[in-house]
Amino acid sequence: MIVERINYQAGSVAANGALIFDGQTKGPRPLLLISPNWLGVSEAAIRRAAVMAGSKYVAFIADMYGDGKVSNGPPEAATLANGLRADAPERRRRITAALDALRGESSRRGIGDLNKQAAVGFCFGGGNVLELARTGADVKAVVCLHGDLMTSLPAKKGDIKAAVCVMHGAADPAVPKKDRDTFEAEMEASGTKWQMTVFGHMLHSFTEPESNVPGIAQFDPGAARQCYTMVDEFVTAAFDGKL
Repeated sequence: MIVERINYQAGSVAANGALIFDGQTKGPRPLLLISPNWLGVSEAAIRRAAVMAGSKYVAFIADMYGDGKVSNGPPEAATLANGLRADAPERRRRITAALDALRGESSRRGIGDLNKQAAVGFCFGGGNVLELARTGADVKAVVCLHGDLMTSLPAKKGDIKAAVCVMHGAADPAVPKKDRDTFEAEMEASGTKWQMTVFGHMLHSFTEPESNVPGIAQFDPGAARQCYTMVDEFVTAAFDGKL
């Protein structure tokens, strides 16, 4: 797998994301924008994106903090992420810029199929890709894994063009059921094609082994395997017009 660090402008910051693709695969492939958890463009995020991309996708990891910043841990990550959570317009500018970077860099290399674009996000990153969907971005699918569901700028009727999939833990203390209910009401009111799978007893970050926090976040290998399979199936179905 080839990993190239890419400089681009994202809202108010100079960003440094990661373009990831199989150099042995020929021809254009679907585009997969990946927004990582609140730790940023970490080595764990790059390894995960490489597995997700395989020979099937061209992936790009969004840098939401600027300069490829990787947080030292939860206290710093909370400060960084909460600043963007409180500024939805800037959050949207940064994730939109990452999508533009993926489109431009893959087109320049002749490896991207611009007719097939999707976005996947983890935790804070899940909230980022939902904000991307709320902008009306021209992507076929958006997948949020145990992510932020709330926004200060909820979608109105017809705003969201992408099919939306949420995978969430029933026992997630970071994003509780009342947030799921509010999100469901938003999706219904906006007329979005959406679905949600709730995993019983799961806490936050259950697809990410590096994110364990006792009582808050806990990796679960079985649920993780199921989620990654579901991501690919949902995105493929959206590309094929079968949702």
